[in-house]
Amino acid sequence: MTSVPTKPATGRRLSVAPMMDWTDRHCRVFHRHITQHTWLYTEMVTTGALVHGDVERHLRYDGVEHPLALQLGGSDPGDLAHSAKLGEQWGYKEINLNCGCPSERVQKGAFGACLMNEPQLVADCVKAMRDAVSIDVTVKHRIGIDYNEDYGYVRDFVGTIAAAGCNTFIVHARNAVLKGLSPKENREIPPLRYAVAYELKREFPDLEIIINGGIKTNDEIAQHLEHVDGVMLGREAYHNPWLMADWDARFYGAPSTPCSRVDVLEAMIPYIEEQLRRYGPLGLKLNSITRHMLGLMTGLPGARAFRQTLSDSKKLAAGDARLLLEAAARMPVAA
Repeated sequence: MTSVPTKPATGRRLSVAPMMDWTDRHCRVFHRHITQHTWLYTEMVTTGALVHGDVERHLRYDGVEHPLALQLGGSDPGDLAHSAKLGEQWGYKEINLNCGCPSERVQKGAFGACLMNEPQLVADCVKAMRDAVSIDVTVKHRIGIDYNEDYGYVRDFVGTIAAAGCNTFIVHARNAVLKGLSPKENREIPPLRYAVAYELKREFPDLEIIINGGIKTNDEIAQHLEHVDGVMLGREAYHNPWLMADWDARFYGAPSTPCSRVDVLEAMIPYIEEQLRRYGPLGLKLNSITRHMLGLMTGLPGARAFRQTLSDSKKLAAGDARLLLEAAARMPVAA
């Protein structure tokens, strides 16, 4: 058990990764009812969606989600500056540039992980956004491309972007293989090399270095925090969200406030009812929100029955948010 800080930590000490199709606004509200201090990120929003699309649909969120960052995908400095400005106007606390996604669709748009091969372009993008906004501009990236494991590659990438004014780097401690591996395989097959992120922190002590990739337990988080400034979790936070219940007290030094899983479910009901009233006529379904909550009972007896109830198509079609409590009632012990 790590010692509690003598005063509350701030900022991005812990965060939940931006994940396409997962960390939408409903997921983030759910996570916020579990942890008050953890930094949350949107799914990646492309500059094209903001320059040419429905800005309100892509950027709307609930105020309870703060602290909240907007992740952008793009490679044109002008479009990124425009999109970053929109993010600031909408109240986001940070703009994050995606330089880590390896999907073919993203590569065709000439952004994501392939940007690591163009550090000067990334630097130009960062500078354009920093000139456009007063909030933090950060970069999320991999530690290498394909099978290049030369530390100098990622060191020079970080150094070039830092010279453009970026002070925060979120380091997914795997390479991105651009050809031959799917996005899922890119999250599992390239080996994790946490030592690379540690070395970046040693070489750039004045930068904020946040580590990401394959981290699953609070003890692992504590170990990483001995070497870097912050830890970002992705899939584990999504599939086992109650892992975050101790984060405020353990890692932020916040007063411990007893809360149960059922308390979280009850807190979500008014939000769900309001969202269905407002957006139901536009096609929002109950499952669009409850799907993010299936892992809440992970590790408890009855978790399967909980998931089955929340996945019952007939019950979901009724659109009654109290389905959450019906699912919880199937647990054999208090949750």
